[in-house]
Amino acid sequence: MLGQAEIPDDTTDEQLEQLKKNLASVGFEILDDNRKKVIERIKTIIIEQIHHGDPDNKHNFSEILAKALHRDYSYLSALFSEVESITIEKYVINQKIERVKELLVYDELSLSEIAYQLGYSSVAHLSAQFKKVTGLTPSHFKKLGGIHRIPLDKV
Repeated sequence: MLGQAEIPDDTTDEQLEQLKKNLASVGFEILDDNRKKVIERIKTIIIEQIHHGDPDNKHNFSEILAKALHRDYSYLSALFSEVESITIEKYVINQKIERVKELLVYDELSLSEIAYQLGYSSVAHLSAQFKKVTGLTPSHFKKLGGIHRIPLDKV
């Protein structure tokens, strides 16, 4: 979630429609559906953990999400899959791979350090998952200079 704003209760339907059009023209939308709000919160938590979290804190996303959202993980998982047409687990993998791409481009960490930072059991596991998602090995991706990175909001 990039930001929040409260819309006054006395906003007319006309004003609300104009606001929706203006936001849509720059790629934003009003989340007036609680389900959408939960989905956006799930995505935000996952992104924060993967891209800004403590590398020593091993991510158990089912526990993290259930605790943060005060909901049963099975409910969150089913809702996410229904709305996004992808599982939370697949979304996590996609986010991890984007983080791996970013770290490879920065060229400050070894593949072993990247695997550790993102909670992979081994470099081989990271490499296999990276190839499965991108079709490239991490070293081949690195040689290409990161031209295949995806903006986080498009993952």
